[in-house]
Amino acid sequence: MQAAVVHDFQQPPRWGEFPDPQPRAGETLIDVRAAALSNLVRARAAGRHYSNDHAPPLVPGVDGVGRTPNGRRVYFAFPRPPHGSMAEQAAAAHLVELPDSLDDVTAAAAANPVMASWAALTRRARLQPGETVLIHGATGVTGRLAVPIARHLGAGRILVTGRDPSKLARLPADTTMSSENIEKLDEKVDVVLDFLFGSSAQKLLTTLAHQTHRCRYVQIGSIAGDSVQLSAHDLRASGLELMGSGLGSVPLPDLVACIGEAFQVFHTAGLSIEADPVPFSDIETAWTQGDSERLVFTR
Repeated sequence: MQAAVVHDFQQPPRWGEFPDPQPRAGETLIDVRAAALSNLVRARAAGRHYSNDHAPPLVPGVDGVGRTPNGRRVYFAFPRPPHGSMAEQAAAAHLVELPDSLDDVTAAAAANPVMASWAALTRRARLQPGETVLIHGATGVTGRLAVPIARHLGAGRILVTGRDPSKLARLPADTTMSSENIEKLDEKVDVVLDFLFGSSAQKLLTTLAHQTHRCRYVQIGSIAGDSVQLSAHDLRASGLELMGSGLGSVPLPDLVACIGEAFQVFHTAGLSIEADPVPFSDIETAWTQGDSERLVFTR
């Protein structure tokens, strides 16, 4: 079959020949129609993600949209390495039906970013109706989608942080703050969704450690750094509960179920995403180019 193939972790994938996937028991062969280029996909294709467990050659892509042999239109996730979703065919065990109201490109683009906050709020923090949610790093694709998702799932108040005042002003949140001045936070927070980590998260954690109010702090992304320093005294003396959300902390079937749940309410929850469709055959060139929100490779 034709597929995007990573031959070297230091180079973008190239469209070419790769062995056909051979479905095992419980897996379904998918005729792939669309697959998105997310940060997770980029990191795994470069050998830099903690979940990466296969050396080149391999086909990148962790999820996509396609049709089963009997014509069902499905979202599928986590094909078995070395096969990924960026190919003519993929075999996967984790599938969800797609509603007719959601087109292939939008579904492929939105799956990973909606899953991030949906899983964090429902499976990890277990958000309760009326609670206050702080979205730390809300101006990126995933953080922006977290705002209407938190509202739909019952958040009473939503606080957002970021570095771009104009982007913050466009978010349907109750309070906006600069992520650089997060130490000025002066209200109780029940749940934090952290898409940044690094130095600004360290400021936020120190600030939250000064309150005894219970706060579930969910670490999701680390674009601002991979580590923080936190005093043991601060942790013992506060109501902070630290946890992560992602591959490993949430079982794969639950992650896929989260995506299916979000897809069912995509439009009624006010979710949207810009997607730029690009033919799979152009993957080598498009891989290194910037995009407004999400590149989706299509057939």
